[in-house]
Amino acid sequence: MTRPPDGFGFDAPFDRSGTGSSKWARAGGGAGGVIAMGLADMDLPGPPAVAEALARRAAHRAYGYTACDPAGRELVARWYLERHGAAVDPEWVLLLPFGPRTALRLLLEALRPTGPVLFPTPEWGGFGQLCRAAGLPYEEQALVQEGAGYRLPLEAFAGRRVGAVLLSNPHNPSGRVWTAREIRSLAEAAAGAGAVLVSDEVHGDLTHPGRRHPVAVVAAGGLRAHTVTLNSVGKTFNCSGIPSCFALVPDPALRGRLAELMAGYGLWEGGLVEQLVQQAALREGGPWLDALLRHLTAARDRLTGLLGPAVRSRPEASYLLWVDAVALGLPAVGAGPALLAHCGLEASDGAGFGPGGEGSLRLNYALPGPVLETVSERLRRLG
Repeated sequence: MTRPPDGFGFDAPFDRSGTGSSKWARAGGGAGGVIAMGLADMDLPGPPAVAEALARRAAHRAYGYTACDPAGRELVARWYLERHGAAVDPEWVLLLPFGPRTALRLLLEALRPTGPVLFPTPEWGGFGQLCRAAGLPYEEQALVQEGAGYRLPLEAFAGRRVGAVLLSNPHNPSGRVWTAREIRSLAEAAAGAGAVLVSDEVHGDLTHPGRRHPVAVVAAGGLRAHTVTLNSVGKTFNCSGIPSCFALVPDPALRGRLAELMAGYGLWEGGLVEQLVQQAALREGGPWLDALLRHLTAARDRLTGLLGPAVRSRPEASYLLWVDAVALGLPAVGAGPALLAHCGLEASDGAGFGPGGEGSLRLNYALPGPVLETVSERLRRLG
C-alpha cells in the first residue's frame, strides 16, 4: 500500500461520501457545506495494516464460523504492557464479537445489581439508555467543576448501597483522564457497597503525550475483583463500524456468568472479521497511532488556543472538545442548532449528556488538516 507523503494522510482531504457514514448522514451528508463534528468517529484514514489484513482475508472466499484465537488474549495483554505499562493477566481477557455498548448491557445483566447503578454526569448518554433498557434504577451524580476541569464526586459514591458504578475513562465528553488515585478511590467505594466498578476505556489508547492512562483493573490493585475494564480498537483505530471489544474481568465467577449469558444469546468469543481487525490493529497499528496522536494534539492546541475560556476542560485524551456555548455567544438552550445555523458546524448538544451538560457543546476535532482550517475560520465568526 502506497503511503501518503505526510505519513498516513492526516493532512490531506478525506472524502467519506458514499460510505454510509452515520456521522455525515446525521449532518445532512454535508449539504450546504455543513461540517460534521458530532458523532465520535474520525474523518481520518485508518491504519494501512487493517486495510491490508481485510483485503487478504477477503481474497479467501470462505467466511464461515470462526474459532476464537486464544493468542488474542496474549496480544491484548502485551498491548497494555507496551502502551500503558500495565500488567494484565491474559486470563482476564474476554474477546467479544460486539461493541462496548452491547458488552455493557450484558455486563449489567451478568452483575445482577440489587441496588441503583451510579455514574457521574455530564456523561455519554449511553449509560442512562442501557440502564433504562435493562429496567435498572440509576442515579446520576454531578461532576465537580474545579479550575480548568472536572473531578469525580467520590463522596457521593461512598457509604451507601449500590448495584454498580459506571465510569468513562477518559471522560466522555471532556477528555479528562481520571487519575489512578481517583480510580482506586472509586473502586473502594464500589467494593464497600458490594458492587463492581465498570470502567469504559474505549478512548484510553488515545491519551495524549505527557499523560498516562491508568487501566482500571490495574489501578484498583487488590480490589481488581470488583472492577471490570472495557476497551476496543474501534475508537483507537477508527474502525467502530466493525464492532468488537475486549473485557478485562479478573473475577472468574463473573467471567463465567458473562460467557454463559453470551452463549444464551448465540454469541461466542472471537468472530471472523472482528478478531482479524483487532489483531491487525494491535500488532501493527502502533506507528499509525503515534502519528495520529501528534495530529490530534496539534488540533487540540489549535482549537483550545482559539476558543480560550470557552473550553470547559482541556482535553487530555481523544478528540472531543467540551465547550461553553454561552461563552461562544450561543444560547444555552438549543446551542447545537444555533451553532449549525450560525456557521455550518454540526455538533453534539450538551443536553444529551445529562445533568450538567446543558449549555455545552461537544465538538469532534478528528478532522483532516484542511477541514480543521475551515472549522477554525468559522469559529472565529462567533462571539
